[in-house]
Amino acid sequence: MRLFFTILSIAYVAGIFFFADSSVVSTLSSFNPYSLLHIPLYGILTFLLIFSFVPLKFNPTNQKNQINQINQRYFYLIPGGIALIVAIADEIHQAYVPGRDASITDVLLDFVGIALVLFFALRFLKKNRQPINAFTHSLIHMSTLFL
Repeated sequence: MRLFFTILSIAYVAGIFFFADSSVVSTLSSFNPYSLLHIPLYGILTFLLIFSFVPLKFNPTNQKNQINQINQRYFYLIPGGIALIVAIADEIHQAYVPGRDASITDVLLDFVGIALVLFFALRFLKKNRQPINAFTHSLIHMSTLFL
C-alpha cells in the first residue's frame, strides 16, 4: 500500500462520516437537489483507494504472461469494493443521524461514481501500453516519496 494515499483515504472516509452529522450537509442540500454530489464524492474516494492499493510498478505491456495481466485487473476490484462498503456503511450511519435518512438511491449514485472511476482507470491501463505520460509519472514519483 502507498502510505500517503492510504492516509488520505482514511481521512476522506472519516470526513464522509463526520460531515454526515454536520450543518454543512443541510447547507449543500440546496445546491444538490438530486443528490448528484454523491457521484464525485465517491469517485474521489475510489481514486484515492486505487492509488492506495494498486501496485504502481507492474508492467501492462508484458504480453508474455496473460494470467498476470488478468490478475492485475483484479487489483481494481479491491478499491471499488471498499468504496462500496463505505457507501453502504455511510447510508446505515445516516439512518441513525437526526434529520437524515438512509437512501438506496444514494448508494446507487455512489456506485455510479465508483464505477466511472474504475472504468476510466481500467481504460487508462488498457490504452496506456506505451510509456506513461509526464503527469502520471510525476504522480507516481510523488507517491513514492512518501513510502
